[in-house]
Amino acid sequence: MRKRGAKPKPNIVLDTSAYARFREGNEEVAEWLAVADTVALPMMVLGELEAGFVLGSRTEENRVTLDDFLAEPFVQVLAVSRETATRYGALFAALRRKGTPVGTNDIWIAAAAIDSARHLLTFDGDFDHIPGLDVTVLEAPASPRRRR
Repeated sequence: MRKRGAKPKPNIVLDTSAYARFREGNEEVAEWLAVADTVALPMMVLGELEAGFVLGSRTEENRVTLDDFLAEPFVQVLAVSRETATRYGALFAALRRKGTPVGTNDIWIAAAAIDSARHLLTFDGDFDHIPGLDVTVLEAPASPRRRR
């Protein structure tokens, strides 16, 4: 469910888009992190971030920044458990039956958030389609227009 203007929650999960926007200085994500008791990143998010780091030009700098973030006492990594895998399978099947296309990694991230009973913070509207997910989809600021 999309929650515009939602109040920050005490226990949140960041997807890749929310972490990336936080690193870019997004104030709204920073506000959520400032009031959170715990912040979690699913293992799948770490994989997506690593792929971006390797494809980018600042691989080591980005890894160090992520490691520093993960070392914060309020930050946790969510591993994949048997329960998470079962939840993933159920979500995948439900979305397939409805004909709702959602990326595989997004389904894994949603399964991790649901199983950890946390609120997902994202900029990705695909998460709105996932049943049982407590989610806030933030809106990305408009890109500045390019002059020609």
